[in-house]
Amino acid sequence: MTPQPESAYAWTRLFAALALSAIGGVGMWSVIVALPAVQAEFGVARAAASLPYTVTMVSFGVGGIIMGRLSDRFGIIVPVIGGAVGLGIGYAAASQATSVSQFILAQGVLVGVAGSIAFAPLIADTSLWFTRRRGIAVAVISSGSYVAGTLWPPVVQRLIASVGWRQTYLTIAIFCVATMVPLALVLRRRPPLPTATDTAGPLVSRAARPLGMSPSALQTLLVVAGVSCCVAMSMPQVHIVAYCGDLGHGAARGAEMLSLMLGGGIVSRLASGWVCDRIGGRATLLLSSCLQALALVLFLPFHGLVALYIVSTLFGLFQGGLVPAYAVIVREFFPPEQAGVRIGIVLMATVFGMALGGFLSGAIFDLTGSYQAAFLNGILWNVLNITIAVGLLRRPAMPLTGAFWTR
Repeated sequence: MTPQPESAYAWTRLFAALALSAIGGVGMWSVIVALPAVQAEFGVARAAASLPYTVTMVSFGVGGIIMGRLSDRFGIIVPVIGGAVGLGIGYAAASQATSVSQFILAQGVLVGVAGSIAFAPLIADTSLWFTRRRGIAVAVISSGSYVAGTLWPPVVQRLIASVGWRQTYLTIAIFCVATMVPLALVLRRRPPLPTATDTAGPLVSRAARPLGMSPSALQTLLVVAGVSCCVAMSMPQVHIVAYCGDLGHGAARGAEMLSLMLGGGIVSRLASGWVCDRIGGRATLLLSSCLQALALVLFLPFHGLVALYIVSTLFGLFQGGLVPAYAVIVREFFPPEQAGVRIGIVLMATVFGMALGGFLSGAIFDLTGSYQAAFLNGILWNVLNITIAVGLLRRPAMPLTGAFWTR
């Protein structure tokens, strides 16, 4: 018997996918914690030391589209196993790097592409297994990156302090292969074909011109929105460890703030899933974007240790609903057979935004000697995201007209 949406198997594979996302998401966070050690060993400037993260995120985004297409064609298990093996090779190679360029190639390209399986492809696959509770399911699987961000930074920080970043990377390589390959077997079944009742509903609109625009125009707007929100998001997430070190609080305190930030993100993502099932993806996007902007503003006047702990937690609690909202919007306005690629494209944009924002913040720091201008840069990008979200919400949803699509 073929498993159905919302079935016990669907929930089982959701939590298996969550575990895979939390483990495979290490690539986005280990490089952040390792940034000071890598910078010190290779003797490069802050902007150059940020390049491995930038390349990782760009590769992560491009890899998401490639892995999404493989998932649409062969099922999710093929790219998951490939990604697990790729993470092992990438981390092992990075641990042996003798220059920053070699480290960028191993960490940025190999780990970035392989680790992409932990994000967009798993989110797209999960969205195919749920209908009535799609918002909360997407929120749960989207939380995997934040679970990774909560668990990995303190672990990586302690390992680096005790055995160095090279041995830490080799340990991560072994752990990823040993845990992710067995978990992938839970996802071996293909998703059920959608029915009329699965694809229709009060919040679902798949007209030839969704929201009164062509599918390509809507996709482009979502891409720009994804870039802008995540350029803003990247300033605290990418540079909080270095920022705390510069303020004299120490890198370990920064890693703890990053964990608090991402732990708050888990709560807000789950809450946003509940909200999204009730008010839709567009309204959730606007609400989350406004809250993120508020949190970014709060970083400007507060520099004390306790204040930064509080603001970091608030930042996590405020911005977690952004990424799941994009996936829900795609599922509301595009057909399910395009989920892997279209969600992959939008989430690639969010990853590219994180990469661009991480590099811009490092470059602005090198130019000004301070992160204040970098926070202001993030706020301006956030305003662009709010503008797009308002524009999307003001457009009326078109009635369901079938699967006739134009580019």
